[in-house]
Amino acid sequence: MIRILLSIVLAVICLTGCSTMAPDYNRPVSPIPGQWPTGLAYKEIAANEKVAAADIGWREFYIDKNLQKVIGLALTNNRDLRVATLNIEKARALYGIQRAELFPAINATGNWTEQRIPADISSESGEAMNFKQYSVNAGVSSWEIDLFGRIRSLKDRALEQYLATEQARCSAQILLAAEVANTYLALAADRENLKLAQSTLDAQQTTYKLIQRRYEVGASSELDLRLAQTRLDAARVDIARYTRQVALDENALNLLVGSPVPAELQPGGLNSVASPKDVSPGLSSEVLLNRPDILQAEHGLRAANANIGAARAALFPRIALTTNYGTTSNDLSGLFRAGSNTWIFMPQITMPIFDARLWSALDAIKVEREIVLAQYEKAIQTAFRETADTLAQKGTVEDQMKAQESLVNASSETYRLSDARYKSGTDSYLPVLDAQRSFYSAQQGLIAVRLARFANLVTLYKVLGGGGK
Repeated sequence: MIRILLSIVLAVICLTGCSTMAPDYNRPVSPIPGQWPTGLAYKEIAANEKVAAADIGWREFYIDKNLQKVIGLALTNNRDLRVATLNIEKARALYGIQRAELFPAINATGNWTEQRIPADISSESGEAMNFKQYSVNAGVSSWEIDLFGRIRSLKDRALEQYLATEQARCSAQILLAAEVANTYLALAADRENLKLAQSTLDAQQTTYKLIQRRYEVGASSELDLRLAQTRLDAARVDIARYTRQVALDENALNLLVGSPVPAELQPGGLNSVASPKDVSPGLSSEVLLNRPDILQAEHGLRAANANIGAARAALFPRIALTTNYGTTSNDLSGLFRAGSNTWIFMPQITMPIFDARLWSALDAIKVEREIVLAQYEKAIQTAFRETADTLAQKGTVEDQMKAQESLVNASSETYRLSDARYKSGTDSYLPVLDAQRSFYSAQQGLIAVRLARFANLVTLYKVLGGGGK
């Protein structure tokens, strides 16, 4: 019986074929230049400079061992990434449900009854007897024969949506790893700024005490004393500000990781963090088409394409088949022999003569595809802009670093000479104050540029689709 039903199912599937009424899908032409921008802000990219960023695992890119461990904790504990992973499981289940619509659901029921007949009403032997009856029914309830590919189009749409969620999870991992790295580096920079502010405060306290003694003996003016106090108070303000910022950075890092980050894994300063690996964008901007968020958008476009096929098929007749096979017997073994059995076939045809709603739905789905196409193209353009911006920063940050280092050295020497002139009585304290302020600002600027250089490497790796492996 079951073999007969399966044979019918296979025959119908062969007759219906595998085609759908969805339009043929062709990847749209990329709405971006084929090459990266050139100009003064961009460095020349060698033809075979380095391995593509997407092929470099995040453990290879983030060389610092402590940062590796922190990112590993985030990939395990972060709730947003966990939701993205669960969305994959949900989409996989929904795809399984939609795919199952292609096949009939075979249901079977069995019954057994036993009745005792008293002797006084027994018409056969005049003796009491037990009467048993077994029955089995199996069949398919309202199975749609997918002649025009409506169900297959819906199945294809569910598959593309499932694949899109996989790319969404990969994209979420890339963004999380980059965000953890940038927050980790910001914490390192703020701790270094805090150390700089503390060392400046210590130096200013020494200078203030010296000028105070000179003022008490008449060797310095009250103006010099008040100027020294301004730098002392400014250093105290910076200590309070960076102390607060370090705490905020720690809170942000703990939230990203999903649990408190152990103190031994936290950075002491930028000097204690190994620089991430340098990466190359390659010569062609086509590499952006392999970014997970772009692939996610493309799967959405494919799903919209399949949805058009389902809407078109809805304009054609739908054939549903109901079958039932039943057999009864007075003994259990008789169920498997020829007995009292029946076959029932009940085809049902639904013919949409004219339904304006179906045509309107098709028009709406076509417009929806154009919307998804525009979103796909905008995603590519955004990715190109992000990469171009990052390359512009990469092409200039090294020159900025060299200039800032030179500025720090020059400011340090100016401060030393001004302080020596003041102590020898040649000059007032005002030039010393200006020189010290410039030196302090130059040191802060150097920390900021070093952080920008590290963050630029992280961002370039991210915008090129690196970090998903």
